Amino acid sequence: MNITELKNSQVDLNPAELEMAVRKGGMSRREMLRRLGLASGAAMMASYGLSGTRAFAAGVVEVYPTSPLILNPFSDPLPIPAPLQPSDPSTWATPPSYDQSDSSGHYKHQVTPRTIGLPDPVYYKIDLQLGEHNFTTSKVQPIGVNGQPVLPPDGIAGPRNLPASTIYGFNGTFPGPMIYAMYGQPACVRFVNKLHENPMNLDRNDFGAPDWGFLTHLHNAHSACESDGNPGWKPEGYQPQEWCDNLYLNWPAGGDNREKQSFLWFHDHRMHHTGANVYKGMAGLYPIYDRADNGNERDPKTYRLPGVPNLETGRVDYDIPLAFGDFAFDDGVTGHADFHNGTGQPHPEWWGKTFFRHYPNHGFVGDIFAVNGTAYPVHEVKRRKYRYRFLCASIARQFKFVLMSSSTAPVTAASLGYQGVELQGQYRLPNGRQCMKFVQVAADGGLLPTPLVRNDFELWPAKRKEMIIDFTKYMDGTPTRKGDVVYLVNIAKMTNGRMMDGFDPNYQIPVMKFVIGDDAPDNSIIPRAMREQPPIPNLSGLPRRTFRLDRGGGGPNASGEDEWFINGLGYDPTAPLAAPVSGSAEVWTIQNGGGGWTHPMHFHFEEHRILSRNGVPTPSSQNPDDNTKEDVIALGPSETVVIYRKFRSFRGPYVAHCHNLAHEDHNMMFGFHVV
Repeated sequence: MNITELKNSQVDLNPAELEMAVRKGGMSRREMLRRLGLASGAAMMASYGLSGTRAFAAGVVEVYPTSPLILNPFSDPLPIPAPLQPSDPSTWATPPSYDQSDSSGHYKHQVTPRTIGLPDPVYYKIDLQLGEHNFTTSKVQPIGVNGQPVLPPDGIAGPRNLPASTIYGFNGTFPGPMIYAMYGQPACVRFVNKLHENPMNLDRNDFGAPDWGFLTHLHNAHSACESDGNPGWKPEGYQPQEWCDNLYLNWPAGGDNREKQSFLWFHDHRMHHTGANVYKGMAGLYPIYDRADNGNERDPKTYRLPGVPNLETGRVDYDIPLAFGDFAFDDGVTGHADFHNGTGQPHPEWWGKTFFRHYPNHGFVGDIFAVNGTAYPVHEVKRRKYRYRFLCASIARQFKFVLMSSSTAPVTAASLGYQGVELQGQYRLPNGRQCMKFVQVAADGGLLPTPLVRNDFELWPAKRKEMIIDFTKYMDGTPTRKGDVVYLVNIAKMTNGRMMDGFDPNYQIPVMKFVIGDDAPDNSIIPRAMREQPPIPNLSGLPRRTFRLDRGGGGPNASGEDEWFINGLGYDPTAPLAAPVSGSAEVWTIQNGGGGWTHPMHFHFEEHRILSRNGVPTPSSQNPDDNTKEDVIALGPSETVVIYRKFRSFRGPYVAHCHNLAHEDHNMMFGFHVV
């Protein structure tokens, strides 16, 4: 059947045929939905030869492979990225210039360091490159949906090594480089697209921006729009051989020290392919210090948070970023089909490599959890306090962490009788009990006014929370001993990307293992007070806007990507929904339109302050850090959140969007233009 016949056919086409018709432009998404409404869900799954599928929307069946079982978890050491060293711009083919922000030569930088009294920037160079990444050195065992060993398509039963996965990475690594930044010292990062180069002849698989374009966003730096990396500025991204110079002034909004942040990250923001590119490896780390928080606990003029500069490694010891993600690995038999590629065919040649689909309904979730790109690592710690900078770099998954000890080692979920989606996480800690508490010292927008003692905490996509863990004693006051083991455990079951499931007391997934070692000097303290928050003025008379987030299809500016809407509209970079005046402030109301979805809603440009949730002033017991600066709202089902925002320093286009990247990539995003 050709594409015209597909389009005009009055019979019930199977999902693969519908998928082909939409991709080739022969059928609208609305028509696809109508056709799918004629067929039962059972008939659809039968046409794919699938069982145990999650859900489907607009013809895409959300079915995941079962990843091979990692046989020896908690044996690979936690990788701690080394800080990137500055580059000599005189060696660059095109020297940097404030009059040229990218290779096109069409744009210049709005604000230069000298205009605001800052020194010239430190220069860095990062190439976007193909590479390979190993998530574990452990042997793995291929298993099926019932958790039992299976024979994969290549006939190698296991145990066996997990093959390396192809990545698109900053400098070809995952996670990408870590840049230590300092307020008062600008940085200029040249990102060069070399994704067209493939000297190792790597198989690119079938996800990632198909034109190999990229767009880097430093989340959530106070940056001019030409350095912000948002799709409203350059929807097509930077193509192979193109480059951009992102100028990060490392200057707080309005020059106000109270607006300083402490932990950013940079990631891809390519229009409609952000999720695929981030999942494929485009993520890097950007801790940022200042005079009061300079990474040296021995300096009496600082808050003395944990951290000791190490002159040999360049790192700040005891101050460690932790980027969390969830991944799925191809079983060689699960069909590949989504809005961008695949007609349902399996790929046995990709067994054990990262599996990704543009699932628009719930959002992609994996069944293996990784920290800094390593599945189930172990971190050997000293008996002292540590500062951990938690980042959720997942596409959709939300975590809830607690520190536990156990009288027994973790066991496989399959050995406990679990199957299907209950195998997510692979291991469980059935005898785990909370043994330590966290002390939260920072959130998205930087240091808190006062520390918060937490039994547990949630971490949603793109959210950051910084915690101090004291490894000298347990929460009951008992001292720790060398050789003791503590697990970082995820207790938030999330079997699809829609929202956390109801509480399950048996869902205790060990994600990372701490082994306590020798004593070490500790000059750090937990201060009574830290960063004062900027005041919130009288709000009367301020402009007010409302933005409603909904699931839907076929809006007035509908495109092939429309699945999620804000104020009934899919994202259109030429039609911003707000035009705040530079230097002004506004009050925005963000409404979750319901349907049982959660949305980590992210706002570029400046941090906001949450004023209320569902009419109740913040903070609350569920969100005790709500009244601090942040850039991502954890927006629960049907919640309404009111925020206060300011618009300073720069002008031009910016965006706000859901950081469930499946939702963003299918147009849950709006533009605003600072004028």
